[in-house]
Amino acid sequence: MEWGSQSAAVRRLRVGVERRGSPAAPGQEGREASEQGPLLGSPRDWARKGGDGGRAAGSGLSEARAAVALLLYLLGLRLLVQLSLRQLVLPASSGPRPEFSALRARNYLEHITSIGPRTTGSLENEVLTVNYLLEQIKLIKAESSSIHKISVDVQRPTGSFSIDFLGGFTSYYDNITNVVVKLEPRNGAQHAVLSNCHFDSVANSPGASDDAVSCSVMLEILRVLSTSSEALQHAVIFLFNGAEENVLQASHGFITQHPWANLIRAFINLEAAGVGGKELVFQTGPENPWLVQAYVLAAKHPFASVVAQEVFQSGIIPSDTDFRIYRDFGSIPGIDLAFIENGYIYHTRYDTSDRILTDSIQRAGDNILAVLKYLATSDRLASSFEYRHGNMVFFDVLGLFVIAYPARVGSIINYMVVVAVALYLGKKFLKPKQKVANYTKDFFCGLGITLISWFTSLVTVLIIAVFISLIGQSLSWYNHFYVSVCLYGTAAVAKITLVHTLAKRFYYVHTSEHYLGEVFFDISLFVHCGSLLLLTSQGLCSAFISAIWVVFPLLTKLLINKEFKENGAKGRFILIYLLGMFIPYLYALYLIWAVFEMFTPILGRSGSEIPPDVVLASILALCTMILSSYFISFIYLAKNTKVTIFALASVCAVTLLLVCSGIFFPYSADPANPKPKRVFLQHLTRTFHGLDGNIVKRDSGIWINGFDYTGMSHITPHIPEINDTIRAPCEEAAPLCGFPWYLPVHFLIRKNWYLPAPEVSPGNPSRFRLISKEQTPSESVKLTFEVTGPSHMSFYVRTHEGSTLSRWSLGNGTPITSKGGDYFVFYSHGLQASPWQFWIDVQCTQLHSANTARGDRGPLLLGDYTVIRPILKRFFFWGSGHGAFRPAGSTAVASVAWRAAAVASRASALLSSGADSLVRNLACWLKGFRLDLLFCDVT
Repeated sequence: MEWGSQSAAVRRLRVGVERRGSPAAPGQEGREASEQGPLLGSPRDWARKGGDGGRAAGSGLSEARAAVALLLYLLGLRLLVQLSLRQLVLPASSGPRPEFSALRARNYLEHITSIGPRTTGSLENEVLTVNYLLEQIKLIKAESSSIHKISVDVQRPTGSFSIDFLGGFTSYYDNITNVVVKLEPRNGAQHAVLSNCHFDSVANSPGASDDAVSCSVMLEILRVLSTSSEALQHAVIFLFNGAEENVLQASHGFITQHPWANLIRAFINLEAAGVGGKELVFQTGPENPWLVQAYVLAAKHPFASVVAQEVFQSGIIPSDTDFRIYRDFGSIPGIDLAFIENGYIYHTRYDTSDRILTDSIQRAGDNILAVLKYLATSDRLASSFEYRHGNMVFFDVLGLFVIAYPARVGSIINYMVVVAVALYLGKKFLKPKQKVANYTKDFFCGLGITLISWFTSLVTVLIIAVFISLIGQSLSWYNHFYVSVCLYGTAAVAKITLVHTLAKRFYYVHTSEHYLGEVFFDISLFVHCGSLLLLTSQGLCSAFISAIWVVFPLLTKLLINKEFKENGAKGRFILIYLLGMFIPYLYALYLIWAVFEMFTPILGRSGSEIPPDVVLASILALCTMILSSYFISFIYLAKNTKVTIFALASVCAVTLLLVCSGIFFPYSADPANPKPKRVFLQHLTRTFHGLDGNIVKRDSGIWINGFDYTGMSHITPHIPEINDTIRAPCEEAAPLCGFPWYLPVHFLIRKNWYLPAPEVSPGNPSRFRLISKEQTPSESVKLTFEVTGPSHMSFYVRTHEGSTLSRWSLGNGTPITSKGGDYFVFYSHGLQASPWQFWIDVQCTQLHSANTARGDRGPLLLGDYTVIRPILKRFFFWGSGHGAFRPAGSTAVASVAWRAAAVASRASALLSSGADSLVRNLACWLKGFRLDLLFCDVT
């Protein structure tokens, strides 16, 4: 038994000694053990198992004890993370009441959202909301202290710019609205800090979190600061912008045209990617580490991460904020904050004020007020350009406090950690082979096995994800996130466990469990150290995560090494080991929560081209690799893992069968926790002209787009007309396939449907005409156009072969193409606007035949609501629980109604009642732009 507990390398060493007839001298074993050090020990130490000849410590770790301990450990850490996230406001110490009143801010919020959806160009946005803001600002001004001065300006800018967002396009705006308030000392100020929100919303949503709550918070902060007896050193400018949902137009109008913009030295942007919860600092800078320090010192309830910053700025998340405009067009550093919880109802009718907790408003107000006050009284604001150096590593610890330090300091710390690991492992690698039991070979073989286990686990979950996608059961976890864990998480863990179990049984035959536990711990340490070195060399501040995953395990290993050698993998060892891993695992789960909180809802609106199950399975596999890394050694310490593998495989298999049966319906209209499906409908008439001006094609229909990978699969069985036979064909000769894209997202949504319908009869039709054509000295052709129509229009340009679009009157004068090579221009205007005139300069290098065909169309038109209403009535309700469809006339859904919200030229009103109450949440711009059904409810 003692012989069997030693490694094969030890046996080979002993046989070699016996053959040479040179038995070890007395005391040699002790010297060898001493030379090898306390971290590894001699092979004989691993075989020496106490007084019973080796069975006391060599009996192995109990599988049941290890599995239960790890499960309870991870569940306990998850509970701690959940408690920290639910703690929105830290308990207040004895002292004065908070300056910021969440109740007063909520009152502002409810008044703004009661106006209804506030789209740019609508009466609700341009008049009703603006008047309410001005009325409240007037009341605040009347109550302000005499040591402050408040100035108010309503700006109506017109301008144009190009942006590389969504593949690149150009934006033009005319007569949009900004409400700007400047709070400054009575004698004025030369420098200012900006606070920005937007009061407009998408067409189908009251926009409580995006972004009415931020504007409400800013109103209350303005009241608190203006009534304070504490004098400000610098001005605070509050920008309530009215055209952010039009792709950041109002902020551009302010920062490039308003006279107060020259005073601004820093800004705070308030946004939302979800509804309520904690507001996350997810962008800072660029550079200017003093801004991070200001947040660290001032924020009362911090929630910030440089990881979020680097993920967001990588472009993985298809979104952008006004932060980009102030950074790129104003060269101003700032802080970007956003609510991230419950993104399922972002940009839907469910984004209502009652879903935002008062504590969420309180924490946001406390934080922003404190940071603004700090900046407005800081000496650094006036000379902020002097502090523009380097980046900052910053992260909060469970919302209690923020750790922040310069990135260059972080790099030094990281390289020191790498050196420490190199010394730890180098001491083992550099010993003579016969004294370390062929450690080097076992180490690199184990590294290969670990990498193979991770790779095969990834392949396994991807195979399952592809299979699920092919059978039409994508997003089965969208309304039941635990399904993804039971399906992909268990598969990944089972695969990793299986590979290592096979290696233990067939490769490491008769090798000491303790020796293998030591080796695989070192392998995990080496992998995380390699990750640390790679991230640091790439200049990523997120490398601090890898540093945490190296420092604490290494310290734990040094602490428990003696306990491990003397008593083996007993309960005391497990307890100390898990306590030592507490910080890296707790923080990892904290970050993993944020990842899934942000990405899971996004996968429900990421288009038809990205299989969401493949993305989610990959993320879960990566998380499994990280979380399992320091527990792989337990597989080798345990007596057996058969029960664990069987249990994991069984859970995965049962979940797979249930998913294939369709029992997990993706969507829900549970009022407490809705998970809606998003569908986009447009009623349009298309006209295609040849180069001679004659019409070559004309049709009308309802253009249908699903925002997620499932398309119309859940709708076709109950609306047979919407099926694959009416899949929208691409007009190859026309820009963007000849369809009216609101924004250039055609590369994300390639699956769409075109249902024939009567022609459009819009209330405010668009008119597009050529007003001049002239030859320029550079032998190009300058074409000038004039356009009138609704508040939102799109204009596409595709040049013929041999021609180029050299200049135009938009943006900075240089045309930029979107994905696919076409030129895309997005236009919007406020309540009133003059005709839009612009010119393009076409450089012709070849002559073209006069009969060359061209695909062309005017801006998007919208027809009567009555044309689409019959179809919308047939979007049936989906039953609760298993997600079965129920017919509209059944009593099972008699108490649930679909409603239509209309954003008309005058006001918002409910269009449907009685029999028409089968249609819900239809957002419709009757004044002539678009009709969209953003989701179909499920109850």
